[in-house]
Formats: sequence, structure tokens, C-alpha cells
Amino acid sequence: METSSKGLLTQITQFWNLLDDLAESDPECYKNFIQQELKEGKQLCAGPEPQLCLQTRIVKPKEKILFINLCQWKRIPIPQSAMHPVPLSVGRPEDISETSDVYTVIDVAYNPEVLQATEKDQVNKDQLIKMTMKCIEKQFQLTLSHSYHITEFKIKGSIQRMKQNLMGVQADVTDLRQKIKEHTLEQLRSSTVNNSDHFPQLLLPKDQASSKARCLIEEISSTKIQRETKIPVYDLKFLKDQNEKPVKIELKVDLPGITEVSLCELSVSEDDLLIEVSERYRLHLNLPEPVHTEMTTAKFIKNKSTLIITMPLI
Repeated sequence: METSSKGLLTQITQFWNLLDDLAESDPECYKNFIQQELKEGKQLCAGPEPQLCLQTRIVKPKEKILFINLCQWKRIPIPQSAMHPVPLSVGRPEDISETSDVYTVIDVAYNPEVLQATEKDQVNKDQLIKMTMKCIEKQFQLTLSHSYHITEFKIKGSIQRMKQNLMGVQADVTDLRQKIKEHTLEQLRSSTVNNSDHFPQLLLPKDQASSKARCLIEEISSTKIQRETKIPVYDLKFLKDQNEKPVKIELKVDLPGITEVSLCELSVSEDDLLIEVSERYRLHLNLPEPVHTEMTTAKFIKNKSTLIITMPLI
């Protein structure tokens, strides 16, 4: 297995070097390829979306109102079968004050199919909610009230706060990048990998899950990866048409010391963008306007170490 992984990594490195050459020798072909990969990677890169909000109470260690935002996120894997654990990601608790009210908000994300499957089955929905609450109790050493109710609003707090919370604590970014690279290599080599063990597993080891919940829920790690990365210098501006109407967003990022596009990892969704460069630079931006991810293009100017990303507005 280790030998196989090293062989795949070598092939991936060779492939990204070929992309460097392609960008210089045939820019149009390179552009079309990047657009296709952005389209196919959109599902993995999209952020979480609110589904429903629960209100309950923290009983111990200190009594307080608790809101749980249940969100759908395509980045969370689908359970392998009804007998396997249900993957989820839990954000850190946030205490919020509004006038005289003080309450706690916790964001939890599942794959959309998991939540959709419970919409028509109240028993399954109640079971999923109860198991979510047990997971929160276990992770944060809390005691929650057994009663809850679904609020009229889908989310407590802003969507931006929720996305920053869940996406900020996602620890499997390396696994996600590896998944995308493996997928890309597989597409271009027209080969198949039938054994799911070849792909990174996002679940925690089984001994970290509660024995009672083992066949129902296991949690995706939410510990931040600590890296010594810098925020690169960048310039973001709107490009306008002849009528002075904004039609595109252009982002120029200076990456001193970077000479190969293969070192750059780029993820773009409709409302945000993430650039990670060889563990040296990291830039996460919330875009001022929604963009067409399928029409987004990226160009790396080698002699200036500058990455230019052009994103048409929706």
C-alpha cells in the first residue's frame, strides 16, 4: 500500500510538471483543461449550506441556550452503507450575545443525501438529531437537555460565520487536495482505481467513536493543521465592460520564490476562493460577488511568480 502511494505520488508530480509545459506550449488547451477540472471539482470545493436549526439547552457545566445549525456539505462523504458510520463535521462552539440574551451556537455538517433521507421519515430525523446531540456532548464534555425543537429559521447567526467556522476547522484539506489530484490523474490517464482503500479516509479511527454510536455516526477530525504559512500580497479588482458595468473579478497574487504552477492549489466556489502554495502561502477570500466557477480561468506568470485568476460574475 505504501509503495503504491509513493508510485501514485511520483506520477502526480510528473503530471503537474507536464501541466507547466502545457501552460507554456499550448495556453488554450491548458485553459480548457483547467476549466474542466474546476467544473468537476466544484462539488468538492463548495461550502456548507444551512438545512435546519435546532434549539435546546446546555444543562452542564453551565446552563445556557444552545442552537445547533444542521448544514449540508458535499465535501462530507456519504456513508458506505446503512451499516457503516455516518460521517459528520462539528464546528467549535461560539458564544453570542444579543442585548440581554446570551446563547451558544454549534455548526454541524452532513452530506446532503444524509439530511435529505430524513426529510420524509420523522423517526430517522429524530434519531439523527439525537445522535448529533450525543456527539456534541462527547466532544465538548457537555450535558444537553433531552428535549429540542426545530426553529422556524434555518440558521442561527450569519451564513458567513457558519462557513468560516466549519471550513476553518476542516482538518482534511490535505486529504481533499490528494483526492482531487488522484481524480485528475485518473481522468487524464484514462485508468480506474476500483479499490476504495486507495483513497484517503476522512473518518476518525473507530476507537475514537463512542461504542454506542459506532454504527451510526463517526466524526471527521476538526483539529486545525498547524502550518507556518504566509498570506501573500494580492490585488483584487472588478473588470468593467464598455458601459462601466462590472463583469469580472480579477485577482493577482504575488508568490515570491514560486516558479512552478504545480505547487499551487486553487479552489474556487461561487462565493469564496482558497489558494495554498506548497505550505508556504495560504490565502482564503470571501468574494464580493458570486462568480461563475465553470468559466473561471487561472494563469501563472513564471518569470514574475504571479498567479492571475479571472472570475466572471454571475
